[in-house]
Amino acid sequence: MSKFELVIFDCDGVLVDSERIANEVFATVLNEECGFSFSLDDMFQTFVGHSSSQCMEIVEEMLGIAPPPNLEQRYKEEINKALSTSVTAVAGIEKALSEISIPFCVASSGSHEKMQTTLGKTNLLQHFEGKLHSTSDVNRGKPHPDIYLHAAGKMGVFDSSKCLVIEDSPLGVKGGVSAGMAVFGYAELMNESRLLEAGAHHTFNDMHNLANEIAHFEQAAL
Repeated sequence: MSKFELVIFDCDGVLVDSERIANEVFATVLNEECGFSFSLDDMFQTFVGHSSSQCMEIVEEMLGIAPPPNLEQRYKEEINKALSTSVTAVAGIEKALSEISIPFCVASSGSHEKMQTTLGKTNLLQHFEGKLHSTSDVNRGKPHPDIYLHAAGKMGVFDSSKCLVIEDSPLGVKGGVSAGMAVFGYAELMNESRLLEAGAHHTFNDMHNLANEIAHFEQAAL
């Protein structure tokens, strides 16, 4: 019998291969609107895992003044446009979902509109109808535990220790840990050491093998 009653997936970078696309677009927007010159690695280090409003707060701190008033709207529109044509599913996620025998859902810093776009484009939406949860649904975003506790409650699981979170950012890992849940760090793009430093209980880099990773983790915990 499984130790877990629910698997909570992050969306961007875990279900859909959107992080590279989104951050390339955002880097261009930041260069044109604010004069910043960020490499893709800079973008991952600074912005991955944050909601759009949190990203604007980071930009404001860097600028020392309020960002251009159209920045967040342009950021959202151009990223959604790019994702609607270019996003793909994370390699192995269909296999992983088919092999996981316990319920699962999504808890994302992205908006519901963005999840509908990316999961719809990659044909993953069918697996998550009625199971999409965004930080826009709660008071505080990641790394606070709110979105994970909200998602678990909506799925009828009220014992945090029965939940497993799959995250690819240190911010998300911290949020899952603060919710009292087990957290796997998906290290295909993110530096594994950063995920472990954030508190990940286990890391892996091949989504094809997720069901086995869960089984081995549960076995080791016995």
